[in-house]
Amino acid sequence: MEAKLLLLSFPSPPAAPHHPPPPKSLFLGASLPLHPLAAAPPPPPLRIRPRLAVLAQAAAVKRRKEVPFDNVIQRDKKLKLVLKLRNILVSHPDRVMSLRDLGRFRRDLGLTRKRRLIALLKRFPGVFEIVEEGVYSLRFRLTPAAERLYLDELYLRNESEGLAVAKLRKLLMMSLDRRILIERIAHLKNDLGLPSNFHDTICLRYPQYFRVVRMDRGPALELTEWDPELAVSAAEMAEEENRAREAEERNLIIDRPLRFNRVKLPKGLKVSRGEARRIEKFREMPYISPYADFSHLPSGSPEKEKHACGVVHEILSLTLEKRTLVDHLTHFREEFRFSQSLRGMLIRHPDMFYVSLKGDRDSVFLREAYKNSQLIEKSHLVLLKEKMRALVAVPRFPRRGGPRTGEETEGPNGAAQGYNEGSDMEDDEDDDFSDMEDLIGELGGKSDNSGYRWGDGWVGESDGSPPDFGDGDDSSPQEVEAPKAKSNAANDANDDSSVPVFPDGRQRERW
Repeated sequence: MEAKLLLLSFPSPPAAPHHPPPPKSLFLGASLPLHPLAAAPPPPPLRIRPRLAVLAQAAAVKRRKEVPFDNVIQRDKKLKLVLKLRNILVSHPDRVMSLRDLGRFRRDLGLTRKRRLIALLKRFPGVFEIVEEGVYSLRFRLTPAAERLYLDELYLRNESEGLAVAKLRKLLMMSLDRRILIERIAHLKNDLGLPSNFHDTICLRYPQYFRVVRMDRGPALELTEWDPELAVSAAEMAEEENRAREAEERNLIIDRPLRFNRVKLPKGLKVSRGEARRIEKFREMPYISPYADFSHLPSGSPEKEKHACGVVHEILSLTLEKRTLVDHLTHFREEFRFSQSLRGMLIRHPDMFYVSLKGDRDSVFLREAYKNSQLIEKSHLVLLKEKMRALVAVPRFPRRGGPRTGEETEGPNGAAQGYNEGSDMEDDEDDDFSDMEDLIGELGGKSDNSGYRWGDGWVGESDGSPPDFGDGDDSSPQEVEAPKAKSNAANDANDDSSVPVFPDGRQRERW
């Protein structure tokens, strides 16, 4: 039976309906004269530059740590806190203040956490003394020695008013417009030895030199008279002295051998050969006086840097301790046209300046004014500060055989010799106070939420002194006379100790 292939026809899908295309929109720009576009030029071939290796460039001058200068900052940490406390205290009448009122100045003292201020004041017995008035009332004041130093400082500042006026005039003479904002001068008032209220005292007492003008950013002090005798920098005077000294040596030495032109660096300062060559090249540049007009000097030029170094050198020469904070100098960028990298400029010249990173903020020193962390020339105010440092170093519990008071003796140079600077430095280096909280924390102070009370666990309260029982009203005459009788009997026994006796009083033979 033949197989038959049956083909079944499937119905085809219906055809889609045909719709006519939508009409095109009218072209409204048929009447515009259109020109065929020119063929765009081919893009230029890509130039692939070889990739250069990126190398970290080393600093122009590597900063080197010098311990003698850092020790100057380290030993003044405690003194800085004590002077803040003293400034707050002397602003009150009779220079007496309660501890409860002192708690409102925690932020000014740099204290963020609640600590017992009584422990801080007891840490410096040579400067502050605590007076008890009532049960819950505690006041503190300066000790007689600290009070005397404070009055001597006020007297010296009043006597040196003429020197402060000269420093202020020289500062204005170095500025670009002979005008500086008073709030910026206030940053240097302690370093220059100016009174705390100099804007109300010397600025108004000498109208022939100064004039207060109103500006958009506040009152400014303007110079009214130029004095050519003051327009001589400390570097120029030192150069004249060196020339006179060399002339005397030249007259004494007839056949003097020739010398190579070498850079005379301070003792202990080590620089590389490239740095020494750069320092020598910078020194060979013509000197630009800080009192000269510098408006024509372009920013970033070597001449402008030479002038800026001269200005910083002159400002540091005007200060009492020949040092200041770098931040204080940055406030005068507009008046002296300092560069934005002022700190880097100071580091690039290690033969003139030293930048210390110790403390909360960086400090800059005038290198030629120091010798082994000691000022070469000290003013009377600096000597008073050293005496104050000696009072700060007085321990609360003096060691056996050590001095019990804060009285200091003056050495041959007038410096206070009542404390051991080396031991003080070791103590500061061991403590290494990062801020005021570390100073309070190491005292063992507790939180003062419960208020100030006498005798509730302060540091060093139990000094081992015996209690006094002789002030009570219930003590009988027999209790008072008993120790006397006992002491008399002991004295009689000591007198007759050479004759042995029995308990009933009979003498016995000697052995």
